[in-house]
Amino acid sequence: MVSFSNFLNGLTIALQPGNLMYCLIGVLTGTLVGVLPGIGPTAAVALLLPTTYHLSPISAIIMMCGIAYGAMYGGSTTSILVNVPGEAATVVTCLDGYQMAKKGRAGPALGIAALGSFIAGTLSVVGLMLLAPTLSRAALMFDSPEYFSLMLMSLVIVTYLVRGSMVKALIMVGLGLILGSVGMDVISGRERFTYGQAALRDGFGIISVVVGMFGVAEVLETLGFTVKKKVLTKIKGYMPTRKDWKDSAGAITRGTFLGFIMGIFPGISPMIPTFLCYGIEKRLSKHPEKFGTGVIEGVAGPESCNNAAAVGSFVPLLSLGIPSNAFNAVLLGALMIYGLQPGPLLIKTNPDLFWGVVASMYIGNAMLLVLNLPLIPLWVRVLRIPYSLLSILIIIFCFLGSYSLKNNIYDPIITFAFGVFGYLIKKRGFEPAPLILAFVLGPLIEVAFRQSMIASDGSFMVFISRPISAFFILMAFGIILTALVKKRAFSGAIEGED
Repeated sequence: MVSFSNFLNGLTIALQPGNLMYCLIGVLTGTLVGVLPGIGPTAAVALLLPTTYHLSPISAIIMMCGIAYGAMYGGSTTSILVNVPGEAATVVTCLDGYQMAKKGRAGPALGIAALGSFIAGTLSVVGLMLLAPTLSRAALMFDSPEYFSLMLMSLVIVTYLVRGSMVKALIMVGLGLILGSVGMDVISGRERFTYGQAALRDGFGIISVVVGMFGVAEVLETLGFTVKKKVLTKIKGYMPTRKDWKDSAGAITRGTFLGFIMGIFPGISPMIPTFLCYGIEKRLSKHPEKFGTGVIEGVAGPESCNNAAAVGSFVPLLSLGIPSNAFNAVLLGALMIYGLQPGPLLIKTNPDLFWGVVASMYIGNAMLLVLNLPLIPLWVRVLRIPYSLLSILIIIFCFLGSYSLKNNIYDPIITFAFGVFGYLIKKRGFEPAPLILAFVLGPLIEVAFRQSMIASDGSFMVFISRPISAFFILMAFGIILTALVKKRAFSGAIEGED
């Protein structure tokens, strides 16, 4: 009952004309970002962040959250019409969505994607509304040792769940921790890793790093390649039939539940829940052989799943101050820039922000449902813009965004350097997400660790003697041991085959 009362208060905030406008800007920008392959919501938020400093924190966060779940809507459009995923989470939608479009059923495919996303997003916001305050109250019992152990476990989960090599992920985490320590020591005030350069005294800016590694690197990766896109333009009959709803109802329900639960856990790639959802639907289907030929449940399940996961990822961010993916890491940095302290006290000290953002998610999902289908002809026109022209605009916005943060000429240079670095590591099979998460969490981990050491007179037993902290530490070690056992078993199987 208290949550419902707080939600009504948040609704009055979200319905203010200014917040409504920024919510609309956010969801439209997110949809455009999802439609255009290669940009992504993380780079989009990093680019827009400098333009939000004159806004209230509530308006800015509402707009940025709109970009996150709006991108999931837009990503399905390109997957269905062009067979090119606009977002990583919509890769699996290509399997049946594009086949439906080739059969002349692009309209129902787009319709069920939009309606399933709306249902999943709305139900997931209910879960966020109920779960985040509960976790926040529980987290008030945390002190420095618990925060250190929780963040350490989060980084371990990130390295365990990456698509590629765990060793490479650990290297990225270690590099991210080093990059996060550049600048002034927050406790002693000494300079670290600055090498006498005044530009490094404040450390690397989160915007410069993220824009470089996700924006500039993506453009560099596509240089010299021409993407041939056959865009389907004849689309009619967006509303799914009664049979379509009957086939999709169970998939939407299961996708919503699975996506929300998996979205809560840190480090899970957005592709993992959608592929798992697709596999479950195929296993439960009476006609599994038809999957991949254009069945509507192959679109409804994954599309519901990725939107639910996008909303679920806000639970640990808003209640514990722990980002579960690269996008939320940027959002965590934004909260700090606005002078807000992420974590369990955020909901208690800034209830207007939390409940206003939650209420705006309901409104944003409704906006997307109303606007998404009528705007599809516009997105089709956007898809016809040559990527060579778009890449030039992306690069310009990347450098303008990083420069406008502090009006410092060194920031665009840092952005370009990290762009080249991001391009090179992608070529070698390294993923940038673990680095970004470690870069953002690194200073927080260091402060929590050093405060724990000061309080315990230098005894490491403080992390073991406290039950909650000990649980997180044991979980981290358990995950590492599981990974080592799996690797050893896999190596043994290979040797046995030889």
